[in-house]
Amino acid sequence: MSEDDIRMSNMLQSEVINELSLRPKRLYEFIGQSKLKENLNIFLTAAKQREECLDHTLLYGPPGLGKTTMANIIATEMENTVHVTSGPAIERAGDLVGILTNLEPGSVLFIDEIHRLSRPVEEILYPAMEDSKVDIMIGKGPAARSVRIDLPNFTIVGATTRQGLLTGPLRDRFGIILHFQYYDTDALFEIIKRSSDILGYKISQEGAKELSRRSRGTPRIANRLLRRVRDFAQVANIETITAKISSEALNSLEVDHLGLDRLDINYLSTVIGKYKGGPVGLETIAASTGEDSGTLEDVIEPYLLQQGLIQRTPRGRCATEQAFKHLGVSYDRSDKTLF
Repeated sequence: MSEDDIRMSNMLQSEVINELSLRPKRLYEFIGQSKLKENLNIFLTAAKQREECLDHTLLYGPPGLGKTTMANIIATEMENTVHVTSGPAIERAGDLVGILTNLEPGSVLFIDEIHRLSRPVEEILYPAMEDSKVDIMIGKGPAARSVRIDLPNFTIVGATTRQGLLTGPLRDRFGIILHFQYYDTDALFEIIKRSSDILGYKISQEGAKELSRRSRGTPRIANRLLRRVRDFAQVANIETITAKISSEALNSLEVDHLGLDRLDINYLSTVIGKYKGGPVGLETIAASTGEDSGTLEDVIEPYLLQQGLIQRTPRGRCATEQAFKHLGVSYDRSDKTLF
């Protein structure tokens, strides 16, 4: 390997380390969600004082708000290992049994998209969560018998964007339920400043504020936009990310002053332009925009609802007067039935 290849490899490794290190490692490093952190800190402290595992914990909220990061923080604060899997990855009950029987005492099992567990797999979790035991069947037919295996004490941390899709029996077995909400611009400002320091690129107060306003209340988006704006600044030989380069870069990325991107604008344009502001069904919008209805419901709509740009009604989705104004379209209330 040549010196240039070695240097390039080292640069790539450094870049990967920097990107990964944007995630906070400890609870005090986590910015935002103050009430959630305050309560979780009490639960963690109490569990450590009793020398017990943290109670099973459910984290729910829109994507990109820090659920996976918080699961890793819980394991770090409890000074235990974390095992990571997801609902779609556990296809058979035997897969989950294998995971559970290989857990170390006190470890954390993080199940992302836990609402997507199949019913047979979910039923394996019930005795595991309540009694630290798992039941398996040995043999087939008349000779089949059930064997109960003891498990070490452990903590399940489940994450979901759609708490309502969890079955009642599974949801009721979580002793701690934490709701992640969208971040305000002040919290995003602090996150962007912290991430910029870690990436080693200067950013002005105004530049960070411009980014925080367009990050749609989501740290994952804030960090993604920061990295892309850094690229624009670097290519333009600008040593400090200012409000001007932030605005130019974000406009080039088709992210407007509310944080709406091309998909959001396409959604609103479809509802307003093709269906006169609604009401219109979700599946109809999905077919018109060429997007999956699940993506619209889980990714697009939560922020539009928070911004007051759409409403969900029994008859379907409706664009609000604010959405018409945002797109520069005249709005005649007498011609719309939004409720």
